[in-house]
Amino acid sequence: MSPGNTAMTTTSLPPAFSRPSRPLLTIRPPGRWARLSLREVWLYRDLLYTFAQRDVKVRYKQTALGVIWVILQPLLAAAIFAFVFGRIANMSSERVPYLVFSYAGLLAWNAFNGTLTRASASVVDNARLVSKVYFPRLMLPLSTLGTTLVDFAVASVLLVLMLAWYRINPGWPLLLLPFWLAVLLAGAIGLGLWTSALMVRYRDMQYALPPFLQLMLYASPVAYSASYVEHLSARFRVIYFLNPLSSLIEGFRWSVLGTGAMHWSWVGYSVAITFVVLFVGLFEFKRMERQFADVI
Repeated sequence: MSPGNTAMTTTSLPPAFSRPSRPLLTIRPPGRWARLSLREVWLYRDLLYTFAQRDVKVRYKQTALGVIWVILQPLLAAAIFAFVFGRIANMSSERVPYLVFSYAGLLAWNAFNGTLTRASASVVDNARLVSKVYFPRLMLPLSTLGTTLVDFAVASVLLVLMLAWYRINPGWPLLLLPFWLAVLLAGAIGLGLWTSALMVRYRDMQYALPPFLQLMLYASPVAYSASYVEHLSARFRVIYFLNPLSSLIEGFRWSVLGTGAMHWSWVGYSVAITFVVLFVGLFEFKRMERQFADVI
């Protein structure tokens, strides 16, 4: 431009630096019902494995017997159940030694109980991590499944030895064992997601949960057979099987020991209720997740 020319000239930007017609990234607050973002959980799968590995190590750190406690606890409980229900109450174990009968029921119950208990406290136990670092909060309850599966695998070793000692052959129903375990864990995680979110705001949950689980233990066929309830009135039998754990634990024992008669209509009901609980737990957890860092 010459010195005498006062006209302004503009230099056009190259196409690569032109203003975009729409924003490249729009950040909005999550809605009341935030989407589940399961893809994000998959992207953080290494963190999920790290959390699960940490929980297993912490569980048996500085214990003299270590992983042996996983076998001793259900074995002692099974012995007590065998004495009380088998000897004193003289209940039927359907031609199977009562110790094996109750131990198999406790394996299913402990998988459900352990997952629900650990998942419920997972967010509160990691309060410092939640308030300082971003990661999908679903990782915390889901990581408790690692400890449950390790405990189940170790405790199952003794059950296999019992079956060999007493020469119990469950047959083809054993193939359905992963199905019963998966449904039990799905129900436990569904409840655990909901209770873990509630426990962040209401710490009363840590005191209300143990009595509830104690009630469910005796309301489910853990120490006794569901066939004992079937001999009672039809109205009471329907109320009893409205508990989804009744059909699932009885199915688990049927797969392992070949005992009991399966009511597949009640099994279908239990599976449907379990997955409703799972999806409701997922959505409730995501709905309350945005408040965790503020109130924890």
